[in-house]
Amino acid sequence: MIMTRTPLRISIGGGGTDLPSYYREFGGFVLSAAISKHVYITINRSFLPGYFLKYSEMEHAETRAGIRHPLMREAIEMHDVSMPLEIVSLADVPAGTGLGSSGTFLVGLMHALHAYKREWVTAETLAREAVDVEMNRLGEPVGKQDQYIAAYGGLLCQEYHQDDRVTVEPLKIGEAAIRELRDSLMLFFRGSHTRCFDPAE
Repeated sequence: MIMTRTPLRISIGGGGTDLPSYYREFGGFVLSAAISKHVYITINRSFLPGYFLKYSEMEHAETRAGIRHPLMREAIEMHDVSMPLEIVSLADVPAGTGLGSSGTFLVGLMHALHAYKREWVTAETLAREAVDVEMNRLGEPVGKQDQYIAAYGGLLCQEYHQDDRVTVEPLKIGEAAIRELRDSLMLFFRGSHTRCFDPAE
């Protein structure tokens, strides 16, 4: 069994400039931080034939085309992973909290699929594959910061160029400043959800 743990994020500044409609005209810059809340993906060769997928629902699909969950379907198709296969998704927080869960989910899933195929992979490749699934294959109106911060982690400067290139670099500040920033931030969950985590939402 393979398990990945991928961080969720908070945006510190520049959110929205990672959207193609903006950065292709003006360029963009986002500063975001990975936090100690995660999405977990487990992947395993199933005993029974088919694709067994467990998230807020349970699926048993006999073919890739029969997979209802769009992110899982496209990721499995991209990596050409054959059945029998079981994938389970869990998270520390509910979906819809604004912490970049779908991008984090995809980066973790891509990492798990590469590991399942015994392939070494870079953070850049994970980010690009996750962007390709959401923005190109599925046509979702999303930006790129979620996938990049999930793949690279840390406190990350992301520059978005008009030709679609992305340049990333850790923010160069001292450990004392990072501790002060961390100790000055608080996140509150305002409300309760009884539903399970669904990264497709």
